[in-house]
Formats: sequence, C-alpha cells, structure tokens
Amino acid sequence: MACGTATCQSGCYKDNNDEEDVQSLTEKRNEATNGVIHSGDNLCLKCKTNKSIAAATGSGGGDCGKLCADCFRSNLFGKFKLAVTSNAMISPSDSVLVAFSGGSSSRVALEFVHEMQHKAQKNFDASRDRSLPVFGVGVAFIDESAVYPVPFEEFDKAVDEMRLIVSNLTPPRKEFHVAPIETICSSDSSDGKNRLKELLNAVSDVTGREDLLLHLRMLSLQKVALDNGYTKILLGSCTSKIACHVITATIKGQGFSLAADIQYVDARCEIPVVLPLRDCLAQELNLLCSLDSLKTIEVFNVPHAGINGLVSSFVKLLQEENPSRECTIVRTAGKLTPFQFNRMPESDDSNVRLASQRRQKKFNLKPSNESLPPESFCAICSSPLNKSDFPSLPSFKNSQTSTENFAAVCCASCRFQILPNEPLSLEHFHSLLPQPIIDRAKNGSWCNQLRDSICSLVCLFVDSLAI
Repeated sequence: MACGTATCQSGCYKDNNDEEDVQSLTEKRNEATNGVIHSGDNLCLKCKTNKSIAAATGSGGGDCGKLCADCFRSNLFGKFKLAVTSNAMISPSDSVLVAFSGGSSSRVALEFVHEMQHKAQKNFDASRDRSLPVFGVGVAFIDESAVYPVPFEEFDKAVDEMRLIVSNLTPPRKEFHVAPIETICSSDSSDGKNRLKELLNAVSDVTGREDLLLHLRMLSLQKVALDNGYTKILLGSCTSKIACHVITATIKGQGFSLAADIQYVDARCEIPVVLPLRDCLAQELNLLCSLDSLKTIEVFNVPHAGINGLVSSFVKLLQEENPSRECTIVRTAGKLTPFQFNRMPESDDSNVRLASQRRQKKFNLKPSNESLPPESFCAICSSPLNKSDFPSLPSFKNSQTSTENFAAVCCASCRFQILPNEPLSLEHFHSLLPQPIIDRAKNGSWCNQLRDSICSLVCLFVDSLAI
C-alpha cells in the first residue's frame, strides 16, 4: 500500500503508476507557474482559470487572445488608469471634454472615462465630508459634413445613435455637443462652409489639405471646450495612430517637434490635451468593443490620402508581420526629450497640488521647472519652432504685408505643404484663415522674440554711435 506522498523518504511500497501521476502533476504545476499552458487546456495566461479569448472565439487574436475576456479588459483598463494617474490627466475639479468620432478608440476612451467618473461619484456619495468633487465629463462630435458630404438621413441617424450612447452612460449625466467644423471660420453656417471649402481648395497638396483639416478639427475642439467651460480635452489616440504619426512627421521634416506630439500630455494650447490610450493598440480596442458589445459608428470613414495614406498602409503591413512593430516605433520615439509643455501645468487648487506631490513621490517624477523660456509655435500646426525655422531679421524687417509676416511664423513643413507659393494665392489663403490662427501668429512668443532681438540690435547701434 503506497502512502501517496511524493516527498516520503520511508521504505514503504510505492506503485509505479503513483509515481508517474505525481510526476505528471508536478510538471503541470511548474508549467502553469512559468506561464506555459498546454494547447489542449487553452486557459488564460493570467488567471489560469477561464478560457482564453482565442479558445472561446476560435480566432487568433495575437497576444491579447491569450487572456480571457475579464483579464483582457482589466489589463486594458489598467493601462488607461495608469496613464491618467501617473500623468495627472484628470483632477477632481476638472471638466473633461471627450473627443468622440464614433470609432473604436474614442468609444473605449469614453467608456473608461465613464467608469472612472462613476466610481468617483460612488466614493463621493459614500464619504462623510465630501471634500473632493466629482470631475465632469462632456462629449464632443466634430461635424465635418461640409468637407465630406453625407446623406442627411444617414447623418441624423448617426448623431442620434451617438446621443443615445452618451445618454446611457449615467450617472452622472454627460453633455453631448455637435460642433460643425465650419463654425471655426464664421459664426454664419453658410458663410463658414464657403470659407472652409475655399480655404481647403487653396491648398494644392493632398497631404497638406488633410493636415490642415486636422488642425482645424483641433481648433474646433478647443472652441467647444472654451465656450462650455471644460478644462481638459481627452483624445482617443492609440499606439497605432501615434506610430503612423511618428513616421509621417519624420518624412515631412518635423523631427524637431515630433516629441511634442507623442506624449501623454500636451499643454501648448489654452486647454490641455491628454492621450490616456497612448499604450493601447488599435487591435486591442477593436477586440474590446467586440467583446463588450460597444457600438461604434463610422460617420466619416474616409481613407487617408497622400503621405498619410502611404504610411498608414506601410505600418499596417509591418504590424501584420510582427505584432510588436507599432509598440517598438512609439517606444523608440518616446526616447526623445519632451518639451516643457508636455506636462500638466501646476494648479492653484490645494487638493490638486497635494495630489501632484503624492504622484511625484509615487512615480519618482521631477517637479516642473517653470524658469524655462517659452516655446515658439507655428501659426498653423502649433509645432514648436527650431531656430533654423526663423527667417533672418533683415527679411522680417523688410516684410511689408501681414501675409509675408504670417508666412514667416510658420514651420518649414506648413510652408512647403500648406501655404500657396504664388503671392496672390497666399494673400487669398491668408484672408480665409480662422481668427484663432491669425491671433496665434500675431501674439506668438516668436514675434515677441523677434521684437526683442530688433530692440537689442537698435540699442547696440545707438550705444555704438554714442561711443
């Protein structure tokens, strides 16, 4: 009679079958501990209890398919929450505007923000002192039907479905804003559409026209946020989209400003922009929408054109060959030194300052250095300007028109791809620009730096005459 204990050192009789069973059980336990699962088991790599997504759905799913649905969702939400907390994206006193296009990325971003807000609301209701308020959430959809015509019935149906999605995410209640992109050009809808079409038609380059529309979309989001009192703008930009931007920006000669566009926080505009899905792949977001039955609505499903389209296809092929390519591209670009505005500005709220100090201690972050000089930005795309982008002082002094001065405060990429070459066409293009872009060109720190340089030269010249 065998004792059945694998560690027994007595001379008792052991059956060979018992020894084989114990050895087999030990090997299985060791393999499960090391993360090796038998193909017949098809268990989740993390919990080792539920079936993996690949086994449950019968599809590959890549690395994310090795987890069960619950662990996969928890892992994805963990990435989102870590990005929010470690970069102080949302504070209790904030009012966050979620940019919603209807796609999977913005849909997941909206869902995760709602979960954080709902949990904050439950904690607020359960607390006695109720010292920390619950941050507000609004949703904005930019209507681009003036550029990409959509049948009226189809567009109305899509907007109604978006409004239903937002209304179901309660409590707390969320405002839904539909902002026509032409309102950035004029308050009158008809005049705004005409000016917008003329402005885009004035750009001959296909890539430049698409980039200009992207900048106008961001201006529209800023306008919605300012008009409705929002303090943060949350975008659903994921790893896949940022990887494409890394390559396109490099091709367009925007290497100096590349680091500014790929960080978690971008506070160069009046309303800071945050990217909490920066570490999530598009494949993961699409899979989560499928698993959780999150409805997506593609209203303006227009493929990219020009350089943007070529790079998008190229990155997609790279990702099919190796699922880690997009992460490698973003991780490599992430080694670039970020700018001063790529961190959240300090707040006057004592609760926010205390939370910021705890965050710096927890994540070993250095406090911001407010003594650094302000950056100079392109009037069109807001990219930080390098000294090589500055025209010479004599040419700036000899500029007789506001159009020439405007061209002087644009980056090399915008001058090459967006601005017309002919003087008359450039003047017409300048007359159609939205007022925020004109104001940015007039009030930018670059102009102030030029003025200071000219004054310094004049002072030196006067001093030399006095000597």
